[in-house]
Amino acid sequence: MATLFLCIAFLIVGYFTYGLLVERIFKPDSTRPTPCSTLADGVDYASMPTWKVFFIQLLDVAGIGPIFGPILGALYGPIALIWIVIGAIFAGGVHDYFSGMLSVRSKGASIPEVVGEFMGMPARQVMRVFSVLLLLLVGVVFVLSPAKLLGHLTGLNVEGLVLCIFVYYFLATILPIDKLIGRLYPFFGALLLFMTFGVLGGMIWSDFPVLPRLELTANFHPEGLPVWPLLFITLSCGAISGFHSTQSPLMARCIRNESKGRLVFYGAMIVEGIIALIWAAAGLSFYENPQALHDIIAAGSPSLVVDQICKSLLGPIGGFLAILGVIVLPITSGDTAFRSTRLILAETFRVGQIRPLHRLMLAVPLFAVAYVISLVDFQLVWRYFGWSNQTLAMLVLWSAAIYLVQSGKCHWIASAPASFMTAVSISFILQASIGFGLPATFSNAIGLACAVSALAALLVFAKKKKIQ
Repeated sequence: MATLFLCIAFLIVGYFTYGLLVERIFKPDSTRPTPCSTLADGVDYASMPTWKVFFIQLLDVAGIGPIFGPILGALYGPIALIWIVIGAIFAGGVHDYFSGMLSVRSKGASIPEVVGEFMGMPARQVMRVFSVLLLLLVGVVFVLSPAKLLGHLTGLNVEGLVLCIFVYYFLATILPIDKLIGRLYPFFGALLLFMTFGVLGGMIWSDFPVLPRLELTANFHPEGLPVWPLLFITLSCGAISGFHSTQSPLMARCIRNESKGRLVFYGAMIVEGIIALIWAAAGLSFYENPQALHDIIAAGSPSLVVDQICKSLLGPIGGFLAILGVIVLPITSGDTAFRSTRLILAETFRVGQIRPLHRLMLAVPLFAVAYVISLVDFQLVWRYFGWSNQTLAMLVLWSAAIYLVQSGKCHWIASAPASFMTAVSISFILQASIGFGLPATFSNAIGLACAVSALAALLVFAKKKKIQ
């Protein structure tokens, strides 16, 4: 148990130290007007109090990922805990802070427009495709996951629940952000806190040993899957996730003061990391060995693991409330995933979003495509989501590094994790069955070479900028 608390303490200290360093390098301006005041439209640009903006940001980014991802990551062993701590502080927090604050500085623009501003039109077009693809996958995954959990919990028809969730997502996509999302999220936030600390409390008072296997460098995966690069693709939310960059602009349009950016963007990432730690620890502790955990996942997906852990640790009533919290997490990311997609499409095709008809013009075909994707096998959708997610994170970090170089600031806080994620993403797609299926040694070498080449190109660019 002490190991889990130590990991949580590292995350909290990271917020007050490294997070503060990131903030000081960026240099937010508390006197600078933010988009919610300069571009207020009552739909997407709406001023909201900081506590509400923080909760919405947290619930936006903390979907099913920091639960399912850590459970799947637990198959590799305690090394998953190390990745969550290091990833959240040095990669995910930086990624989320810059995706949010650069959007604030760019009039609340969506992440493809922000990236395009620093990396040019080709990167903008790539980001548009990746972002829309990723958000559609997220939206679909976050329809199927809560529907299955609700179906298991209530015995209701899963197909009917999918339809109900789609209807809610549609309303959350087209209504002004403060009319539905802004009003429901405080309640959802309370469920999230109950679920998180309920499971943590259950582990504290349970009879089974917490984290009985602490061989931090060993790979325990029952199928022998390699840690590199699969762990860093599988366990994304809770460490670093490109999906977060698509959500941060939503709150960049609502935050009242740039000085609150560290709390809202970096802070939400740290809290998500804590959620991920708790679920990774539960996965590592609740079952006798990784093979037993693997068998449960294979029998019913990670949702069955969630059901068993919650009911065992918290009893029938507490388990019911905890599972409701787990259901809320994906729903509060799925609704904003579709909303973000609408805004990206609106910016791409230059369609104003103040009039309801214009929002419907984009939302109706968007949900039609999403429904078709929902008919595809869940595991296939999740695999493509993982790679797309981390590739998007890589591109956002490189954009932040270029911004820092152009501003004459220390770029290493962004370029170092960007290089790491470049090696991860390229190595994975070259060797994965959903990619090119090349030998692992060759793929890893190419991934490393690409990361070094990208960093070298940035250093050359930085040198030229300094000479100028």
